[in-house]
Amino acid sequence: MKIGICLPYMKAGLTRDDYLRWFRAIDEGPFSSLSCGERVHGPTYDMRVLLSAAAAMTSKVEITPTLYVLPMHNAVRVAKEIATLDILSGGRVNKVALGYGGRELDYQAVGARFQGRYGRMDRQVAEMRQVWDGQAVVDGGGPIGPSPTRPGGPQLLAGAMGPKSIERCAQWAQGLYAWSGNGEQDELERSFAMADAAWERAGQAQRPYRLGGFWYTLAEDGQRKLYDYVYDYLAIAGPEIATMMAQSVHRSSADAVAEALDNAEAAGCEELFLVPATAEIAEVERVAEIIDRR
Repeated sequence: MKIGICLPYMKAGLTRDDYLRWFRAIDEGPFSSLSCGERVHGPTYDMRVLLSAAAAMTSKVEITPTLYVLPMHNAVRVAKEIATLDILSGGRVNKVALGYGGRELDYQAVGARFQGRYGRMDRQVAEMRQVWDGQAVVDGGGPIGPSPTRPGGPQLLAGAMGPKSIERCAQWAQGLYAWSGNGEQDELERSFAMADAAWERAGQAQRPYRLGGFWYTLAEDGQRKLYDYVYDYLAIAGPEIATMMAQSVHRSSADAVAEALDNAEAAGCEELFLVPATAEIAEVERVAEIIDRR
Protein backbone atom coordinates (compact mmCIF):
# COMPACT_ATOMS: atom_id res chain seq x y z
CA MET A 1 0.00 0.00 0.00
CA LYS A 2 1.33 3.42 -0.96
CA ILE A 3 1.01 6.14 1.67
CA GLY A 4 0.65 9.84 0.95
CA ILE A 5 0.00 12.86 3.12
CA CYS A 6 -2.17 15.96 2.84
CA LEU A 7 -0.70 19.43 3.23
CA PRO A 8 -2.16 21.64 5.96
CA TYR A 9 -4.22 24.29 4.21
CA MET A 10 -6.95 25.31 6.65
CA LYS A 11 -4.82 26.86 9.38
CA ALA A 12 -4.48 30.63 9.68
CA GLY A 13 -1.03 32.17 9.76
CA LEU A 14 0.99 29.56 7.85
CA THR A 15 4.03 31.05 6.14
CA ARG A 16 6.27 30.35 3.19
CA ASP A 17 8.85 28.84 5.53
CA ASP A 18 6.22 26.52 7.06
CA TYR A 19 5.37 25.12 3.66
CA LEU A 20 8.98 24.81 2.57
CA ARG A 21 9.62 22.65 5.64
CA TRP A 22 6.61 20.48 4.80
CA PHE A 23 7.64 20.11 1.14
CA ARG A 24 11.18 19.05 2.08
CA ALA A 25 10.07 16.64 4.80
CA ILE A 26 7.49 14.96 2.57
CA ASP A 27 9.78 14.64 -0.43
CA GLU A 28 12.57 13.20 1.73
CA GLY A 29 10.24 10.83 3.57
CA PRO A 30 8.63 7.46 2.79
CA PHE A 31 5.60 9.03 1.11
CA SER A 32 4.20 8.23 -2.31
CA SER A 33 2.37 11.49 -2.83
CA LEU A 34 1.30 14.79 -1.34
CA SER A 35 -2.19 16.14 -1.68
CA CYS A 36 -4.33 19.12 -0.83
CA GLY A 37 -8.05 19.70 -0.54
CA GLU A 38 -10.25 22.59 -1.60
CA ARG A 39 -12.27 24.95 0.58
CA VAL A 40 -13.35 28.54 -0.01
CA HIS A 41 -14.54 29.94 3.32
CA GLY A 42 -12.25 30.25 6.30
CA PRO A 43 -8.49 30.86 6.42
CA THR A 44 -7.88 28.24 3.76
CA TYR A 45 -5.03 28.43 1.29
CA ASP A 46 -5.76 27.90 -2.38
CA MET A 47 -5.27 24.30 -3.45
CA ARG A 48 -3.97 25.14 -6.92
CA VAL A 49 -1.33 27.57 -5.73
CA LEU A 50 -0.17 25.28 -2.92
CA LEU A 51 0.18 22.29 -5.22
CA SER A 52 2.02 24.40 -7.80
CA ALA A 53 4.49 25.46 -5.13
CA ALA A 54 4.83 21.84 -4.02
CA ALA A 55 5.47 20.73 -7.59
CA ALA A 56 8.27 23.27 -7.91
CA MET A 57 9.88 22.42 -4.55
CA THR A 58 9.73 18.62 -4.72
CA SER A 59 11.06 16.07 -7.19
CA LYS A 60 9.99 12.62 -5.97
CA VAL A 61 6.44 12.48 -4.69
CA GLU A 62 3.34 12.50 -6.84
CA ILE A 63 1.18 15.64 -6.74
CA THR A 64 -2.46 14.68 -6.18
CA PRO A 65 -5.34 17.16 -5.83
CA THR A 66 -7.82 15.65 -3.35
CA LEU A 67 -10.07 17.07 -4.35
CA TYR A 68 -11.40 19.52 -6.90
CA VAL A 69 -15.00 20.48 -6.19
CA LEU A 70 -15.46 20.46 -9.93
CA PRO A 71 -19.01 21.86 -10.25
CA MET A 72 -17.82 25.11 -8.64
CA HIS A 73 -15.50 25.70 -11.59
CA ASN A 74 -15.19 25.99 -15.33
CA ALA A 75 -14.15 22.56 -16.62
CA VAL A 76 -11.93 23.90 -19.41
CA ARG A 77 -9.96 26.02 -16.97
CA VAL A 78 -9.60 23.08 -14.57
CA ALA A 79 -8.36 20.86 -17.42
CA LYS A 80 -5.81 23.51 -18.32
CA GLU A 81 -4.71 23.91 -14.68
CA ILE A 82 -4.24 20.17 -14.19
CA ALA A 83 -2.29 19.74 -17.44
CA THR A 84 -0.06 22.68 -16.51
CA LEU A 85 0.55 21.29 -13.01
CA ASP A 86 1.36 17.90 -14.53
CA ILE A 87 3.96 19.38 -16.87
CA LEU A 88 5.55 21.65 -14.25
CA SER A 89 5.82 18.72 -11.83
CA GLY A 90 7.62 16.64 -14.43
CA GLY A 91 4.71 14.29 -15.01
CA ARG A 92 3.89 13.62 -11.35
CA VAL A 93 0.15 14.32 -11.52
CA ASN A 94 -1.02 10.76 -12.05
CA LYS A 95 -4.38 11.00 -10.27
CA VAL A 96 -6.92 13.74 -9.54
CA ALA A 97 -9.89 13.32 -7.22
CA LEU A 98 -13.12 15.10 -8.13
CA GLY A 99 -16.09 15.67 -5.84
CA TYR A 100 -19.44 17.41 -5.69
CA GLY A 101 -18.87 19.26 -2.42
CA GLY A 102 -21.55 19.85 0.17
CA ARG A 103 -20.87 23.45 1.15
CA GLU A 104 -23.46 25.60 -0.58
CA LEU A 105 -21.94 28.83 0.75
CA ASP A 106 -18.66 28.00 -1.02
CA TYR A 107 -20.61 27.71 -4.27
CA GLN A 108 -22.31 31.03 -3.61
CA ALA A 109 -19.02 32.75 -2.84
CA VAL A 110 -17.57 31.88 -6.26
CA GLY A 111 -20.81 32.52 -8.16
CA ALA A 112 -21.59 28.89 -8.97
CA ARG A 113 -24.95 27.12 -8.77
CA PHE A 114 -25.26 24.51 -6.04
CA GLN A 115 -28.35 22.93 -7.59
CA GLY A 116 -27.72 20.64 -10.54
CA ARG A 117 -24.13 19.93 -9.57
CA TYR A 118 -24.41 16.17 -10.11
CA GLY A 119 -25.44 16.32 -13.75
CA ARG A 120 -23.10 19.24 -14.31
CA MET A 121 -20.09 17.22 -13.18
CA ASP A 122 -20.93 14.40 -15.60
CA ARG A 123 -20.78 16.90 -18.45
CA GLN A 124 -17.67 18.58 -17.06
CA VAL A 125 -15.67 15.36 -16.94
CA ALA A 126 -16.49 14.73 -20.59
CA GLU A 127 -15.39 18.28 -21.41
CA MET A 128 -12.09 17.90 -19.53
CA ARG A 129 -11.30 14.73 -21.45
CA GLN A 130 -12.19 16.51 -24.67
CA VAL A 131 -9.60 19.16 -23.81
CA TRP A 132 -6.94 16.59 -22.90
CA ASP A 133 -7.60 14.66 -26.12
CA GLY A 134 -6.86 17.80 -28.13
CA GLN A 135 -10.39 18.20 -29.44
CA ALA A 136 -11.85 21.64 -30.06
CA VAL A 137 -14.32 22.83 -27.43
CA VAL A 138 -15.43 25.86 -29.45
CA ASP A 139 -15.97 25.52 -33.18
CA GLY A 140 -13.12 27.18 -35.00
CA GLY A 141 -11.07 27.66 -31.86
CA GLY A 142 -8.78 24.67 -32.24
CA PRO A 143 -7.40 22.58 -29.38
CA ILE A 144 -6.83 23.97 -25.90
CA GLY A 145 -3.44 23.14 -24.46
CA PRO A 146 -1.16 22.25 -22.96
CA SER A 147 -1.32 18.51 -23.46
CA PRO A 148 -0.81 16.48 -20.26
CA THR A 149 2.23 14.22 -20.08
CA ARG A 150 0.18 11.03 -20.58
CA PRO A 151 -2.40 10.55 -23.33
CA GLY A 152 -5.88 11.30 -22.07
CA GLY A 153 -4.67 12.96 -18.87
CA PRO A 154 -4.41 11.64 -15.31
CA GLN A 155 -6.68 9.06 -13.72
CA LEU A 156 -9.87 10.63 -12.38
CA LEU A 157 -11.02 9.35 -9.00
CA ALA A 158 -14.43 10.01 -7.51
CA GLY A 159 -14.53 11.54 -4.05
CA ALA A 160 -17.95 10.08 -3.27
CA MET A 161 -19.48 8.37 -0.24
CA GLY A 162 -23.15 7.52 -0.78
CA PRO A 163 -24.40 4.68 -2.98
CA LYS A 164 -26.17 7.00 -5.43
CA SER A 165 -23.08 9.19 -5.87
CA ILE A 166 -20.80 6.19 -6.29
CA GLU A 167 -23.20 4.67 -8.83
CA ARG A 168 -23.18 7.85 -10.86
CA CYS A 169 -19.41 8.28 -10.74
CA ALA A 170 -18.89 4.71 -11.97
CA GLN A 171 -19.82 5.98 -15.43
CA TRP A 172 -16.68 8.11 -15.73
CA ALA A 173 -14.20 7.51 -12.86
CA GLN A 174 -11.22 5.15 -12.78
CA GLY A 175 -11.31 4.81 -9.02
CA LEU A 176 -12.78 5.83 -5.69
CA TYR A 177 -11.39 8.09 -2.96
CA ALA A 178 -13.04 6.47 0.07
CA TRP A 179 -13.08 8.28 3.39
CA SER A 180 -13.15 6.93 6.94
CA GLY A 181 -12.54 9.72 9.44
CA ASN A 182 -11.15 7.31 12.03
CA GLY A 183 -9.49 4.86 9.62
CA GLU A 184 -11.92 1.98 10.22
CA GLN A 185 -11.55 -1.16 8.11
CA ASP A 186 -15.27 -1.89 7.83
CA GLU A 187 -16.10 1.62 6.59
CA LEU A 188 -13.49 1.47 3.86
CA GLU A 189 -14.51 -2.06 2.89
CA ARG A 190 -18.14 -0.99 2.49
CA SER A 191 -17.18 1.89 0.22
CA PHE A 192 -14.95 -0.27 -1.95
CA ALA A 193 -17.61 -3.00 -2.17
CA MET A 194 -20.15 -0.42 -3.36
CA ALA A 195 -17.65 0.82 -5.93
CA ASP A 196 -16.83 -2.67 -7.20
CA ALA A 197 -20.53 -3.40 -7.71
CA ALA A 198 -21.23 -0.04 -9.35
CA TRP A 199 -18.25 -0.39 -11.70
CA GLU A 200 -19.47 -3.84 -12.73
CA ARG A 201 -22.98 -2.55 -13.42
CA ALA A 202 -21.49 0.29 -15.46
CA GLY A 203 -19.64 -2.22 -17.63
CA GLN A 204 -16.21 -0.95 -16.64
CA ALA A 205 -13.47 -3.33 -17.76
CA GLN A 206 -11.19 -2.65 -14.77
CA ARG A 207 -11.86 -2.68 -11.05
CA PRO A 208 -11.77 0.82 -9.51
CA TYR A 209 -8.52 2.08 -8.05
CA ARG A 210 -8.80 2.11 -4.27
CA LEU A 211 -7.64 5.26 -2.48
CA GLY A 212 -8.51 5.80 1.18
CA GLY A 213 -8.00 8.50 3.78
CA PHE A 214 -8.40 9.36 7.47
CA TRP A 215 -7.64 12.10 10.01
CA TYR A 216 -4.75 11.80 12.44
CA THR A 217 -2.38 13.78 14.61
CA LEU A 218 0.92 13.02 16.32
CA ALA A 219 1.36 16.47 17.84
CA GLU A 220 1.62 17.06 21.56
CA ASP A 221 -1.80 17.14 23.25
CA GLY A 222 -2.94 15.51 20.05
CA GLN A 223 -6.35 14.18 21.06
CA ARG A 224 -7.59 17.64 21.97
CA LYS A 225 -6.21 19.08 18.74
CA LEU A 226 -7.77 16.30 16.70
CA TYR A 227 -11.14 16.88 18.35
CA ASP A 228 -10.95 20.62 17.70
CA TYR A 229 -9.92 20.11 14.08
CA VAL A 230 -12.74 17.71 13.26
CA TYR A 231 -15.30 19.83 15.12
CA ASP A 232 -14.27 22.98 13.23
CA TYR A 233 -14.21 21.10 9.93
CA LEU A 234 -17.76 19.84 10.39
CA ALA A 235 -19.25 22.80 12.26
CA ILE A 236 -21.17 23.71 9.11
CA ALA A 237 -23.29 20.56 9.65
CA GLY A 238 -24.40 21.80 13.07
CA PRO A 239 -23.06 21.31 16.61
CA GLU A 240 -24.68 17.90 17.16
CA ILE A 241 -23.09 16.26 14.12
CA ALA A 242 -19.78 18.08 14.62
CA THR A 243 -19.60 16.92 18.25
CA MET A 244 -20.51 13.33 17.38
CA MET A 245 -17.83 13.10 14.68
CA ALA A 246 -15.19 14.85 16.78
CA GLN A 247 -15.81 12.39 19.62
CA SER A 248 -15.47 9.42 17.25
CA VAL A 249 -11.88 10.04 16.10
CA HIS A 250 -8.89 8.90 18.12
CA ARG A 251 -5.91 8.42 15.78
CA SER A 252 -3.69 10.57 17.99
CA SER A 253 -0.92 8.19 19.04
CA ALA A 254 1.70 6.14 17.20
CA ASP A 255 -0.10 2.88 18.02
CA ALA A 256 -3.48 4.24 16.94
CA VAL A 257 -2.11 5.54 13.64
CA ALA A 258 -0.29 2.27 12.97
CA GLU A 259 -3.54 0.39 13.61
CA ALA A 260 -5.41 2.61 11.14
CA LEU A 261 -2.72 1.97 8.50
CA ASP A 262 -3.19 -1.76 9.02
CA ASN A 263 -6.97 -1.29 8.78
CA ALA A 264 -6.66 0.49 5.45
CA GLU A 265 -4.38 -2.15 3.99
CA ALA A 266 -6.68 -4.95 5.18
CA ALA A 267 -9.62 -3.13 3.58
CA GLY A 268 -7.86 -3.27 0.22
CA CYS A 269 -6.50 0.25 -0.11
CA GLU A 270 -3.95 0.49 -2.89
CA GLU A 271 -3.05 3.95 -1.66
CA LEU A 272 -3.85 5.91 1.49
CA PHE A 273 -3.80 9.60 2.35
CA LEU A 274 -3.11 10.73 5.90
CA VAL A 275 -4.82 14.04 6.71
CA PRO A 276 -3.13 15.83 9.64
CA ALA A 277 -5.09 17.81 12.20
CA THR A 278 -2.32 20.36 12.76
CA ALA A 279 0.31 22.15 10.72
CA GLU A 280 3.14 21.14 13.06
CA ILE A 281 6.07 19.58 11.21
CA ALA A 282 6.02 16.77 13.80
CA GLU A 283 3.00 15.42 11.91
CA VAL A 284 5.28 14.55 9.00
CA GLU A 285 8.34 13.49 10.94
CA ARG A 286 6.58 11.21 13.43
CA VAL A 287 4.32 9.50 10.92
CA ALA A 288 7.36 8.88 8.69
CA GLU A 289 8.88 6.88 11.56
CA ILE A 290 5.73 4.76 11.81
CA ILE A 291 5.74 4.07 8.06
CA ASP A 292 9.42 3.17 8.12
CA ARG A 293 8.74 0.56 10.80
CA ARG A 294 6.01 -1.20 8.82
